[in-house]
Amino acid sequence: MEVTIQVRQRGILTLPAELREKYGIREGDTFRILDLDGIFVLTPMTPMVPELAREIERLRIESELSIEELLVALREQREQYHARPGASSTPA
Repeated sequence: MEVTIQVRQRGILTLPAELREKYGIREGDTFRILDLDGIFVLTPMTPMVPELAREIERLRIESELSIEELLVALREQREQYHARPGASSTPA
């Protein structure tokens, strides 16, 4: 697909509705623009926290762990990490 867009006041670009619908782009979505010597590449920034939270929950359910068991295991891992020589003394 090739379209022409125009830079408006304050540098605003409007993506055509067809592209927004095709890729599920919504108001407030964040993108990174990469300048390859005058060729611009626009890529969506995917928030990592929700993605990681979903993956942790999926693994928790697969392992048949309760949330309480998961929290206990996380505390134990953190204590072991901070007990290692050279580990950061900054609280996590």
